[in-house]
Amino acid sequence: MPSGPGVIDDALIAEIAATVPPPVATFLLTSEIRADAIIDHVRRCGTNTVQLVDRVEEGAHLVMRRALPQVKIVQVLHVADPMSSTRRARWRAWSMPFCSTPATPNLMVKELGGTGRVHDWDLSRRIVEAVDRPVFLAGGLRADNVAEAVARVRPFGLDLCSSVRSQGRLDGDKLAAFFSAVNHATA
Repeated sequence: MPSGPGVIDDALIAEIAATVPPPVATFLLTSEIRADAIIDHVRRCGTNTVQLVDRVEEGAHLVMRRALPQVKIVQVLHVADPMSSTRRARWRAWSMPFCSTPATPNLMVKELGGTGRVHDWDLSRRIVEAVDRPVFLAGGLRADNVAEAVARVRPFGLDLCSSVRSQGRLDGDKLAAFFSAVNHATA
């Protein structure tokens, strides 16, 4: 990953994935953009889900689906501006869930997640309404704003990282506060 906290190496990912029982999803976040590199990365790590954090080469989703039929694919959508009808049509055609997040993939060192920044949740709500796939919401979700995010966007799920860390590590108190807020928001 070119940006974001919590990067771990492939050997540790494989070790963790091997201990997780099958009904639980194990996610590999990858910034690879070529189908062959993504397929190799997933096979090395042994996860049952791959989250593509960058725009992949044309046709990569189909190649991955054929090579890894048992692996779920989640495509990150970098929400920066209102959706064009062309983008909405393309998203509807993809047969995978989405993760909506703020990012700046056009920088010299791409920001592809883990920024802790909140984006315009109305844009993510439009994605939820425009596609018939699960949409996970990411970007600056914290215990103090997750209830509003869930109410405004109505995502299938949440994706978080930086807001539940202290000094580069997961923070049990922050995790507990976040999930308490989620439970109150969805009760």
